[in-house]
Amino acid sequence: MKGLFIVFEGIDGSGKSTQLRALQERLRQHGIDPLAIREPGGTPVGEQIRQILLERPWGMEPLTELLLYEASRSELTRTVLRPALEEGRVVLSDRFAMASLAYQGYGRGLDFTLVQKFNRIATDGIEPSLTIVLDVPVAVALARKREAFDRLERAGREFHERVRAGYRELAQQMPNTLLVDGTRPAHELAEQIWQRVYERVRGGR
Repeated sequence: MKGLFIVFEGIDGSGKSTQLRALQERLRQHGIDPLAIREPGGTPVGEQIRQILLERPWGMEPLTELLLYEASRSELTRTVLRPALEEGRVVLSDRFAMASLAYQGYGRGLDFTLVQKFNRIATDGIEPSLTIVLDVPVAVALARKREAFDRLERAGREFHERVRAGYRELAQQMPNTLLVDGTRPAHELAEQIWQRVYERVRGGR
């Protein structure tokens, strides 16, 4: 892969989307036009899966949930992500494979080996150049959201506590991962993230 793949992770309300947009703008100021993608979604198939996962009121089995996320990820990886990286582009993603470990592994209690196996298949061997995990207390994240709009956000506080704990552990275990305090002012976080990304850009990725 000639490109640079940067992923933003964290519980809902952690500030992922805000920081992704800030980095996107900063890169543009430096003459780099990044591609921004999101999970689930990013393709016609993925957006339909996103509606089933997040916008429909249906309950579903944890394994069904995982397989739907992986299906969306597989479509995105093969039709959008890999071609962009092969072209040498910078790609910014709102979630990737770590999200399944945190949400379906830690949150839903699925076997980690199973989640990792499906992650490897869906990602086609692609790993992030850098993963930025924004860590905030669940109470802070819920206060930011104010209202629960999707199915995962309505999963309950204990679920989100497990997911947050999972993200914190994964950030310590996985390579090329930066754990940041998401309660800090947004402009300070954006600067911290930019300095880490700039090292990659300046160093030839």
